[in-house]
Amino acid sequence: MAHYDQQDGGTTTGLRTASHASRSAMTLSEYLEITTASAERQWREITARAPRTDGKRGAPFVPVETLLCAAAMHVVEYSRLGSSTMHRAGSPAPELAALFRRPVSSIIAKMNNLDGSRPRGAKFDLSVGLVLTGDAQLMTVLYRRLLLAARRVGIGYDALPDFLGLEGGGELSLLGQDELDDGALGDVLTRELPLWLERSPDQSESVTERYLLQYLRVGQHRFATGVLQNCGNECVFCGFGLGDSAKPTLLRAGHIKPWRDSDGHERLDITNGLAACPTHDAAFDSGLMTVRSDPPHLAVTLSARMRHAVETNAAVATTFGPAGLRTDLQTSAMAVVPAVEYLDWHAAHVFA
Repeated sequence: MAHYDQQDGGTTTGLRTASHASRSAMTLSEYLEITTASAERQWREITARAPRTDGKRGAPFVPVETLLCAAAMHVVEYSRLGSSTMHRAGSPAPELAALFRRPVSSIIAKMNNLDGSRPRGAKFDLSVGLVLTGDAQLMTVLYRRLLLAARRVGIGYDALPDFLGLEGGGELSLLGQDELDDGALGDVLTRELPLWLERSPDQSESVTERYLLQYLRVGQHRFATGVLQNCGNECVFCGFGLGDSAKPTLLRAGHIKPWRDSDGHERLDITNGLAACPTHDAAFDSGLMTVRSDPPHLAVTLSARMRHAVETNAAVATTFGPAGLRTDLQTSAMAVVPAVEYLDWHAAHVFA
């Protein structure tokens, strides 16, 4: 594995080997090349802590904590949480907070430091976040290593769940990246990079752009994961699904109001998303069908062109006729339904 050190928010190779120096002398290698033995020592230190009850800042984060927060960034919608909504943070934020003897707010703050959106964290936060959100293979290796060390010191699944689903095998992969083509990314970078540069005046533009790109990609992964779960891992238009949440699903989780046209809130809002099989997803994205809100119904509406094709082409009728397409979206009682404003936007701006 390469050796890492900090340089302009990035990494270089062939530099210092990690040592067990003091926190102030710690190197980036002690994060990105952490050994199982080192992780075990840190877990023992963490579990020996007394929970803070005085509201004061706790001990500095050790690498194990920082790395697991970086992993949790892939599943926790931390960027939309404020001081009054921290209690809504989803798993594994509460579990990590309890395990680390810290408030949930500290876990969320660490994630914001790691992704570059609020660059006020510890010395290596930005570098760790930049490397790991851009290197799924390394994130997978380190994640398994941290969980292995935790199990060896007696930390069970209840205290530390396998929140990435990788403990038994597989590799981390980002979902929903098909929406992020070069044109869409370019449009969003043009709009939002100046704001990021204002927040990070000490970072170069090239490094800030890298942080923003990876923030967008990981955010899209969280959005897609949430949409698939919300839709029960089935196509909302026809019910296609493989009966589980394993990957690959053959489903796509896309935006109703397209990603490139959405602002930061809309891009992460699962009520702006639908899970669909590839064929129905393509028809919806291209405007050949839309969904109209007619409470209590969400009526699937075909364009004139698609209706004509259904009437004249048996193959099209198989997929878009009554046998292959629901007349209304069907969601479970626990699902969050698509927001009317997004459906209206699609009908007005995409539907042909």
